[in-house]
Amino acid sequence: MVSGVEPRWNPDEYSRTARFVSDLGADALALLAPAAGERILDLGCGDGVLSAKIDDLGAEVVAVDSSPEQVAAAHALGLDARVADAAKLRFDAEFDAVFSNATLHWVRDADAVIGGIRRALRPGGRFVAEFGGKGNIDVIRSALVAALDRRGVDGRAVDPWHFPDVADYTRRLETAGFSVKSAELFDRPTPLAGDIRDWLALFAQPFLAAVAEADRAAILDEVRDAVRPTLQRADGSWTADYVRLRIKALKDA
Repeated sequence: MVSGVEPRWNPDEYSRTARFVSDLGADALALLAPAAGERILDLGCGDGVLSAKIDDLGAEVVAVDSSPEQVAAAHALGLDARVADAAKLRFDAEFDAVFSNATLHWVRDADAVIGGIRRALRPGGRFVAEFGGKGNIDVIRSALVAALDRRGVDGRAVDPWHFPDVADYTRRLETAGFSVKSAELFDRPTPLAGDIRDWLALFAQPFLAAVAEADRAAILDEVRDAVRPTLQRADGSWTADYVRLRIKALKDA
């Protein structure tokens, strides 16, 4: 993830608040089409739920994440799970495929990630990923930045996310030596299991860490009020304004 304040991912809290992350990874997993006997790197595996599905299909999975807590949860599922920085991968031509779901928007240095993925793949290996794309959580992000700006903190300076568009990410992949087979940016409004305050407490940790602890509850309430007209439904439930970028590319020989 980005330098500076890195979120702490409690697996139980993550499961309660963000189980939709792995649930909505099914289409990306289908695009990956893992086959028995393949060796696959799951980059940003979280608690290993999708890694386990790949493993169940007979592939040999190495699951990596920057969070020791999430890696421990993945290891508890019987996976080969390791702590690793997505921008500093140390694998060399050992995977048939690299898969990543809902992770790469957390890494500012996209070129470093892409370079590491290419090194990790065997010639002709495939890279399949889905993550936040241009326009992702614009409503939430703008409210967070504004809340910090009002307190004299540069909200954009602590913003941890990088949400590229199709043209930008395609160019980066091709420059690194990939052939892009498909690239799609699409809206995916995502219902939340609970209050958006819970989502903010989990995913907006870098913003909250930039202010005094005594101010954090007020920021959560302030952002909640700001996004309510757009993201709260008539029945009181909440939806996050997600936009996803889904990519499939092959490493050039």
